[in-house]
Amino acid sequence: MKIGIVAPASRLEPDLAERVSAIARAQYGERARLVFHPQCFLKDGHFAGADQARADAFVEVANDPSYDAVWFARGGYGSGRILPLALPRLEQAARDKIYLGYSDMGSLLAGLYGLKFPHLAHGPMPADILRHGGDAAVARGLSWLLDRSGSAVEPSVSPRALHAAFNLTILSHLIGTPWQPDLTDHVLMLEDVSEHMYRIDRALFHVTSNTAIRKIAGLRLGRISDVLPNEPEFGKSEEDVAKHWCLVAGIPYLGRADIGHDIDNKVVPFGK
Repeated sequence: MKIGIVAPASRLEPDLAERVSAIARAQYGERARLVFHPQCFLKDGHFAGADQARADAFVEVANDPSYDAVWFARGGYGSGRILPLALPRLEQAARDKIYLGYSDMGSLLAGLYGLKFPHLAHGPMPADILRHGGDAAVARGLSWLLDRSGSAVEPSVSPRALHAAFNLTILSHLIGTPWQPDLTDHVLMLEDVSEHMYRIDRALFHVTSNTAIRKIAGLRLGRISDVLPNEPEFGKSEEDVAKHWCLVAGIPYLGRADIGHDIDNKVVPFGK
């Protein structure tokens, strides 16, 4: 399998590419051919190159029929900026590929899902190698890309249901835009990192108040990690606020999901 790696948001350090490639070689040998696009290593302030450069790299790899998959290098911020620059240029070859990523990549996954791309998933990225024990996350991502390994998938995912997963803040910012995904009858899984609890509460209010989102089959809450200190103390947990807003919105709260900004992040394929 030839896997193209691009960075639609923040840049990847070159040494990380070699570390991830070494894991792929050790685990799969010649079965896995990882190709890091040079754009991954560009730097333009916060971004892995200017908006147009990031969009061009994504479109180049997505439209190239020699690639079987697009693996997003890392999150950070910036994928939303390239949606109007990239999505209208995608061709049939792009539709046939697998796409894997999470965090800020939710913007691109949402846009692709809106175009009815069939092979999308929320899951580990190469930059997870930076986390302590991150080899396991990278290996999980590879096992899903190459083998559709069942052990890599979030345990509650069922072949009888529709699913989608997003970073809560990213999905909240997509509400009301042309790239808000249609999640009717989906089990929606949400996770977040490095936010104050009041912001988690506010984002859940925003998401669950949306008329279209209220058509989901239910909500599962992933890990809300590294919560920033609140002054005064917020006094409610992430599950407290999730249950509250689900009750207000009439959305079934289905419990926890095994996803998050950590090495245990499981894969959630979009759709059925």
